[in-house]
Parts: sequence; C-alpha cells; structure tokens
Amino acid sequence: MSTALVWLRRDLRLTDHPAFAAACATHEQVLPVYIHAPGEEGSWASGAASRWWLHQSLRALGEKLSERGGQLHLASGDSLTELQRLSAQSGAGAVYWTRAYEPAWIERDSIVKAELRKGGISAQSLPGNLLIEPWRIAGSEHRPYRVFTPFWRKLVSQLTPVPPLPEAHPRRWAHLKGSLPLQALELEPRLPWAGGLARSWRPGEDGARALWRRFCTRALAGYADGRDRPADPGTSRLSPHLHFGEITPRQIHQALHRRALRESPQRKAHIDAYLRELGWREFAHHMLYHFPGTSERNFDRRFDAFPWAEAEPSVLRRWQRGLTGVPLVDAGMRELWRTGWMHNRVRMVAASFLTKNLRLHWLHGARWFWDTLVDADLANNTLGWQWVAGSGADAAPYFRVFNPLTQAARFDPEAVYLKRWLPELAALPAGLLHEPWRDPAALTGCGYPEPMVDLKASRESALEAYRALPRN
Repeated sequence: MSTALVWLRRDLRLTDHPAFAAACATHEQVLPVYIHAPGEEGSWASGAASRWWLHQSLRALGEKLSERGGQLHLASGDSLTELQRLSAQSGAGAVYWTRAYEPAWIERDSIVKAELRKGGISAQSLPGNLLIEPWRIAGSEHRPYRVFTPFWRKLVSQLTPVPPLPEAHPRRWAHLKGSLPLQALELEPRLPWAGGLARSWRPGEDGARALWRRFCTRALAGYADGRDRPADPGTSRLSPHLHFGEITPRQIHQALHRRALRESPQRKAHIDAYLRELGWREFAHHMLYHFPGTSERNFDRRFDAFPWAEAEPSVLRRWQRGLTGVPLVDAGMRELWRTGWMHNRVRMVAASFLTKNLRLHWLHGARWFWDTLVDADLANNTLGWQWVAGSGADAAPYFRVFNPLTQAARFDPEAVYLKRWLPELAALPAGLLHEPWRDPAALTGCGYPEPMVDLKASRESALEAYRALPRN
C-alpha cells in the first residue's frame, strides 16, 4: 500500500493545500507530520508569541484530523533524521511539503530534498502560501523589483483567480505509534501576557475562516478609510492566520474577485485597497528571497555609517513597555504586550519613534516585534522596519518622521484608542489626552510619565543625521 508523509510547517490547514492534494491524489495512505526543529530556523527562531500561536494551531489541526479519522504525528529533532525515521517506520515512499522562503528554511529544505532522494524517497515541495512564487516575477533585465508600485503592477498583470483546492480527503489516513504529546514540544510560554493572547485570538483554520467572514460582513465595505483608525475594527487581523498558513492568499483573492464582480465601483475600491495590502506581503517575500541578508543588515548600505544612538537598556525597556510618555506610541506598545498584535498605523508610529526620535537601530525594534507579535513574519517584519527606518527597499523618505501627535489627532481624534490602552489618562480632559504634559499637575496626578524626548528637537536631530548620509 503506497504511503506518503505530508511534512507540515507553516501550512496548518486542510483546505487549499497543494502538498496534501498531491499526496492524496498519488498515494493510498497519507500521514501528516509536524517536526519541531527550532534550531534549524537560523538566528530567527520563533519568538514567544509565535510559539504560543503554533501550539494552539497544532492543537486545532490535530483535533480536526482526529474528527476525520486521521492523526497529526508530532516529532522533535533534526528534520531530515526524523523524516527518514518516519518514512522507514511507516513504509512511506514519498514526502510532500509546502515551500518556505526564509533563507535558513530554503537551505534546510534543499538539503532535506537532496538527501531524501538520495535514499530513494520521492521528495516534492509545492507552492501554497503566496499568490506567486518570488522567482516568477521580475523587472527589466530579469532583475528583482526594489520598488513596490511597479512590482504590484506586474503582479496584477500575471494574477488570475484560481479556485482553491477542496479539503484534503485521502483514501485512507495513515497512523503511526510514537507521536509526541503536544505539551512535549514546550511551545507555550510561561509569561504573564499569554492570557491576553488567549482572550484575543482563535488560532486554527476554523478561526481564520470565522475572522474572514466577519471582516467581509463588517469592515470590507469601508476598508480603504477604516483601516487607518486604530480604535475601530477596520482591518481583517488575518496576518497571523496567513503566517501560519491557516488561510491562503489564493482563498482570499478568489473570494474578493467574485465579490468585486458584483460590487459598485465605489465598493470595489475598498476591495482593491485590501488586495494591495496582500501585495505588500508578496513584495516582502519577494525582497527577502532575492536579498536574504536584509533580515540582519541594511538594504541601503549607506546606513551602515548612520550614527545610531547606543541602546541603553532602560531606554529600550521604556519603549517596549509603553512608558515613553507619548500616548499613541505607548498605547500601541501596550496593545502589543497584551494581545500580541498592534494596529498597522500605530506600528509605523511606534517604529518611527524608536528609529528616529530615539534614533535606535531598527534591529532592536525588529527583535522585540519578533518576540511579541503573533504575526511575526521575517519578510514582513524586515520590510516594515527597514521601510520606516529609511534603510530598506521602497523606504519612506528620510525626512518622513511620523509625528505621534498629528497621527493621533487625525486617526484617533476622540482618543478612544488611547483611553482603551492608557486607562491612567482616561479621566483627563479631552484636550489633554494627546498631550498630557501640557498640564504638569494633571500628569503627576495620574502617574503617567513625561516624554522621554522632545518630539520636535529629536526630529530635527534625526533629520540632521539623515541629511549627512551620502546621496546616491
């Protein structure tokens, strides 16, 4: 009886899963396998929030497979060794998996594929977590894109809606003794904010579908405007589900394409705005694939000489814990600490404050986000931080310094978001909520800290340093 392993990683779903589909179509028995191998992720092993999500997602997938008569086999150790062992134990002659695009994963997967084939085991990797493979889209002279807008135009020109694959239904699910209990992987962090994650999220394929339906019903029709207001549920919040492969870009694209066919031009504009955000995710993976070193170093090498400030632990800690004295920054950092997520508009403000007002290297922020975000994705995290810092591809101009006061006044004018995450300020008069330091007595009374830096002076200092960089 022909048996295949499906090696699961960040594709924790049963629907629209090319690796599962190929295994089910070719073999009589299929065994889903997850191997915990954090040492193979290079210098970017999953952070605490990601490990929490992974635990819940594996549990959800395991339960779904069990309901269908299947088994999610869990193992830990060297991926190649475990795949060879499990293949021998189950009699599997083939291993299928979904491609990943992080540098350490690409290197590992290439070795695994070569060694399995050398041992007589068929090894096949398939697409499944992007709209288009990074090597299939290129600019002039077949060079990778470095700017988003032309990349997006080219992607749209090549993109055709493809119906998602149905749920995987093998002729028979294979079972194997010796699966580790989920707790043995020790994924759940023993941290005070884990409870906040549990109250905020429902990891797993069913959770992703429910969130997608809610977004389409409540927020999609006003997405182009609502996405920038942090107090409102105007975004899909699907980023962690996309990262762990609980829903696919193809599923979203197909659903939006069908919806756009029956919408008015005004409503279609909101759909296009959301698709463009998916395009940024594709661009991030395009960049990381073609420029793998950018997760550790500046894409624009001129910034290697930029005079970053020394990262004093006390300064960094105030930013991390939302104690900078700048309300919008602090609200975002506290949202992150409590829920594992931060509104994208506020992410840009918090990142700008760190890299420009405090003038700390973007890697300090990238590492903190990596540990605390449930949607921590190496491609997105790298692109976002380098964009704000000015050192990346398609970066914000050096003179763009997000002003937390004007951003709050524009996108949270009633201070609803600030009151939610900064309860010590909630009793202040409306005119003081964005700038509580204007009344020292009120500030002292509520226990909120004074600003770490003068926003205007630190902005000018940063601009002076940026202007000193050599121009291209």
